[in-house]
Amino acid sequence: MFSEDNLQESARRGRIEVICGSMFSGKTEELIRRLKRAKFARQRVEIFKPSIDVRYSEGDVVSHDSNSIPSTPIDSSASLVLLSSDIDVVGIDEAQFFDKGIVEACNLLANSGVRVIVAGLDMDFMGRPFGPMPDLCAIADEVTKVHAICVRCGALAYVSHRTVEGDRQVLLGEKLEYEPLCRECYKKVMHKEE
Repeated sequence: MFSEDNLQESARRGRIEVICGSMFSGKTEELIRRLKRAKFARQRVEIFKPSIDVRYSEGDVVSHDSNSIPSTPIDSSASLVLLSSDIDVVGIDEAQFFDKGIVEACNLLANSGVRVIVAGLDMDFMGRPFGPMPDLCAIADEVTKVHAICVRCGALAYVSHRTVEGDRQVLLGEKLEYEPLCRECYKKVMHKEE
């Protein structure tokens, strides 16, 4: 027989959900959708983003389609646990830009009963695993891979191809700096650039 305490305890089972894919695939849209549903359900929600991401807003998480939700910009993953007391759901956008400590922070939060929803690029512009995202995918209870559409042929996109010069892994940008490409179109473009 369940008491009210048992019911509350069962409702507080933590988990980690990762939303990953290329740029323009709807990662942030899906993150915002899940967080707004949690808020509607009167859950206590806190959203974080890396303080370096000021493309659309200094304080909000904003999708490429201009949907937004207020967030707290932070410099390191250490702030996640400190700023998440008495929270039911934690959202994290652009997780690829955080340090490796984000993996431990997400585990600590989930183990303490918090639902953690993380969105980020799984690969950089060269098709290499990006930052802590592979480790987050490994420890996640659920991974959702979303896809953009290749701008050259219409197939499902595989990678965010950088259209401007430079080899720095981190280059904040959007439609002028990146384009989603499928594997075949990406191979053709890379072959031409060699």
